[in-house]
Amino acid sequence: MKVLIVTYYWPPAGGPGVQRWLKFVKYFRDFDIEPIVYVPENPTYPLEDTSLLSEIPEGVEVLKQPIFEPYRFAQVFSKKETKTISKGIIAGKEKQSFIQRLLLYIRGNFFIPDARKFWVKPSVTYLQKYLSEHKINVVITTGPPHSIHLIGKELKKHTGVKWLTDFRDPWTTIGYHDKLKLTKRSMQKHISMEKAVLNTADHVVVTSFTTKEEFKGITDTPISVITNGYDKESISKTVLDTTFTISHIGSLLSGRNPTNLWKALYDLTKENEAFSEAFRLQLVGAVSNDVLSSIKEAGLSDFLMLKGYVPHTEAIQIQRSSQVLLLIEIDSKDTRCIIPGKLFEYMVSKRPIIALGPAGADVSKLIFDTNSGCFFEYHEYEKIKTQILEYFVQFQKRTLASHVIGVEKYSRRELTRSISGLLKEVIIRK
Repeated sequence: MKVLIVTYYWPPAGGPGVQRWLKFVKYFRDFDIEPIVYVPENPTYPLEDTSLLSEIPEGVEVLKQPIFEPYRFAQVFSKKETKTISKGIIAGKEKQSFIQRLLLYIRGNFFIPDARKFWVKPSVTYLQKYLSEHKINVVITTGPPHSIHLIGKELKKHTGVKWLTDFRDPWTTIGYHDKLKLTKRSMQKHISMEKAVLNTADHVVVTSFTTKEEFKGITDTPISVITNGYDKESISKTVLDTTFTISHIGSLLSGRNPTNLWKALYDLTKENEAFSEAFRLQLVGAVSNDVLSSIKEAGLSDFLMLKGYVPHTEAIQIQRSSQVLLLIEIDSKDTRCIIPGKLFEYMVSKRPIIALGPAGADVSKLIFDTNSGCFFEYHEYEKIKTQILEYFVQFQKRTLASHVIGVEKYSRRELTRSISGLLKEVIIRK
């Protein structure tokens, strides 16, 4: 069985967007599936991690075609602002510069569904020819960027090939959509495109239960939840930090700014001398200026360690050496569906998780079911503070650890088993 995977993110791209399908490709052959991957030849990746190149299985065919990306021209206005927006880090409305507001308006209303839209037409032309010359059982598209799904829609229309569409994040309800300064006409275009994709695909895969419920209100196409997961990384034994290090790995966007957490941490440094001496707040990855300012205004500058972006293998080591891991999502009902891939890596690191997000978040159920930590809403200052102190007391006694249960089903290999079975069902379905 052969599947063609159409994706924008592929090594040497770094960040979470590349991990999901790189890992599926890594294990597909264990389930009698031969993957062929189609990617841009000259992409503009905001993050790169060349270490991921070694994870591409030997002999996997990777097709490449040029892509035109207007981000290169947007850099004429501001290289820094363009790169920041491409990473998804958008300042709060009151702190946006004129250049950033302009770039967001142009991005939102002139490039629908996104700035990679110019890759759709040439890709369809190239892949139509490829499909006519090679026996491909299923085409898979994965987004964001959601313009990738338009490639699948056109291939389905012109060739009748079976098509599975994978949504790593939702489309019209994704967290940053309301920051793109969309006109009513532009928003309607997004809604129309989303509906067309969902109703044309043979099967829809999503990464969260909330997104499945959202999409069930739009389409009768079968929908399956296949979450992200963890891989068995071959990392040497990691020694725990001697300090009480609370670490966040990944981008901290402007909306991911739990001021009550910062306040609780600061108050503990003032109320507990031992805590003040041992505590470190470690941020690994891009941090927005809004969040950084908020942390410093809370009085945590002396405890802050900024690591910036690091290769994935180093991020795994930091997860396993930290005392406590932070998972922070934007406090909005639109982000209840977000289950970041790093959650599963956090779980198997065996370090307790403190997660913050909106009420009813899918993450809260997963953390509870796996006994991997605690989840709080942004306003729960006292509960957050009490839990941190409890973890600190365990740290002092050298008993701090998480005792996770039932995480095996989230291994990348088991998840690949699930999607492999689904792909075989799609083939035989009339």
